[in-house]
Amino acid sequence: MQKVLAIVGPTAVGKTALAIRLAQKFNGEIISGDSMQVYRHLDIGTAKATPAEQAQAPHHLIDVCDVTQQFTVAQFVAAAERLIPAIAARGHLPIIAGGTGFYLQALFDGLALGADAPGDPAVRDRLRAVAQEQGAAYLWHQLQAQDPVAAGKIPPTNVRRTVRALEVIQVTGQPFSQQTNQGPRYDERYLALNTDRDLLYRRINQRVDLMVEQGLFEEVRWLADQGGQALPAATGIGYRELLPVIDHPEDWSSAIDHVKQDSRHYAKRQLTWFRNQTTATWFDLVQHPEQQAQIDEWVGQWGHN
Repeated sequence: MQKVLAIVGPTAVGKTALAIRLAQKFNGEIISGDSMQVYRHLDIGTAKATPAEQAQAPHHLIDVCDVTQQFTVAQFVAAAERLIPAIAARGHLPIIAGGTGFYLQALFDGLALGADAPGDPAVRDRLRAVAQEQGAAYLWHQLQAQDPVAAGKIPPTNVRRTVRALEVIQVTGQPFSQQTNQGPRYDERYLALNTDRDLLYRRINQRVDLMVEQGLFEEVRWLADQGGQALPAATGIGYRELLPVIDHPEDWSSAIDHVKQDSRHYAKRQLTWFRNQTTATWFDLVQHPEQQAQIDEWVGQWGHN
């Protein structure tokens, strides 16, 4: 099977820099695994690799969507399935950097995605109406009662995926979680980065402050002018907290604190997911930069097996 390296871990631990270095050392090409870096013009809030960084190694799935477009896990899988053999055909190593865990699971485990299951627009509309009237949590608890396995993989705030899972259950009469999977198709390895929690949280806070210095508010203002909170891209951390207060400077400070808090919570969820859902090999390059030599040896041995 085709070898694919996935570099994962919480935000602000150095995944971008490591991916570039390994791409240079092992003749690799980088596929972004981030659900927000696909959007054009959203550079600062998504911590996108800079043009200078992208020039150091081939990058893919960055700046491929307008902010008015929805980017789904099915689109990611389809794009990655085209890119991986093309990269391999050039004699290069596919490296997926970053970290929307469900995207990687769907790709590597061959999950049968909801887009392929039968649907009913009438059922979908009714479920959306329930979510609007009763709230996302109410609908998610319905899913939890009917299919706890599916609910465990869907955040309670993700109305779209909750609606889709319930729709499939009601149309097919089968649990959403029991859709047939295609099974593993790649020889993938998860290389995970982490560091001490207090240090990680300080780095996250510092990153948010740097984003503000680099022009995060101007980027949010641009997004507001394109349609604001109604846009698919507006759900990302940094945008969803600042968009409601973009015209209220007196609220900016508390909103930035909210961005930092949400970023820390997201990092915690990322760590939990990768620890529980993968057999990753973990390294700490923040406190132990000398581990780069171990990473090189680890990747080299696997790559030549």
